[in-house]
Amino acid sequence: MNDAAPRTHDLVIVGGGLVGASLALALEPLGLDVALVDAAPAGEMPAVFDERSLSFAEATVNALDALGVMPRLRAAGGPIRRIVVSRAGDFGQARLEAERYGRTAFGQVVVARDFGHALEAQLDTVRSLTRYRPARLVATSFDGDARRVTLQTPGGMVELAAKLVVGADGTMSALRTALDIGSDATDYGHTLFVARLRTERAPDGTAYERLTDDGPTALLPRADRHFGLVHGVADDEADVVEAMDEAAFLARLQSRLGWRHGRLLACGTRSRYAGRRVIAQATVAPRAVLVGNAAQTIHPLGAQGFNLGLRDALTLAEEVGAALRDGRDAIGNDAMLHRYAERRVEDRERTLAFSDRLLRLGTARGLLMRPLRSAALLALDHPSWLQAWLVCGAMGYRGDVPALCRGDDGRRRA
Repeated sequence: MNDAAPRTHDLVIVGGGLVGASLALALEPLGLDVALVDAAPAGEMPAVFDERSLSFAEATVNALDALGVMPRLRAAGGPIRRIVVSRAGDFGQARLEAERYGRTAFGQVVVARDFGHALEAQLDTVRSLTRYRPARLVATSFDGDARRVTLQTPGGMVELAAKLVVGADGTMSALRTALDIGSDATDYGHTLFVARLRTERAPDGTAYERLTDDGPTALLPRADRHFGLVHGVADDEADVVEAMDEAAFLARLQSRLGWRHGRLLACGTRSRYAGRRVIAQATVAPRAVLVGNAAQTIHPLGAQGFNLGLRDALTLAEEVGAALRDGRDAIGNDAMLHRYAERRVEDRERTLAFSDRLLRLGTARGLLMRPLRSAALLALDHPSWLQAWLVCGAMGYRGDVPALCRGDDGRRRA
């Protein structure tokens, strides 16, 4: 442990990925002294900013536009004008049209790497932001009116102190572990392969969710005439599928997706992910809070993960701003953290339940499930309160929605 006095900040964010960087941007108008701890060295993108396709709900697009990120994208996002959900072996499909709800799109598809560059460019404009990189959290302690964190850096151990420490450091959160917060894991029994897919017929703004016994296959319409692919396979097939050459992998996809997109022409580098969800047993601790994947990592079916994590970050920024009106010492106190946790309950629980139930219903085996699923798909295929409820959630409007998600840039500088 370093015996020198700790470097003090108002707030320390552990994790410089999608949610952590977005939180730093959301806090900027408050004029606070914020530190951002990032495992990636300066000049390098965090590993999460790869070639994956990210599906941004309308509420997320609103917020990122207000934060100045969307205008910095190197390429325009691909609009999601409709969503088609079907299940292999079942009758019917659900088709959701943005136009029916007075929207041109439900959201946009953005390449993670492009998003990372846009976030980084906007972070460069933030005042009073100190960046520790590369650095990794190794310990934390609570001393009553502040929380300390110890970082491992190339130059040795560095100790920081802050009124609030935020864990935005992903599924295997070091801060969550250091806080001794447990997690509940669910293994869905399948593995996901993510890649960029080129088809004979270019995307037309339709996102597809194809459910099977072995997991979902999703196609997200990118703006570069490619689809973003998420392909689920049973765990016991994963090694075989990973070893396939491009031609064999495309043939496998063709047999499952059919010919509505024409011939499948090319597939980019495939990344492999476990089909799991990991839910923290608590999201707050004395002078500490977990957001994004550190708080809940959910299955990508329905594309809710980052969207939910961003709403965590934006709600937290609002609560920090509200606490600041009572003075800097109120940032991260028990009352503020209680308000934050209460505000996140409905959105978090509803989103977690939706993701889990949709996946379980879609992959459940058995002949008795088929007529039930077919009836559900047919019911969702027509405008109704049920379809409207589903669409509202898909666009990011669940529970207590942060102001920036609603398009209200009412942030004020302290």
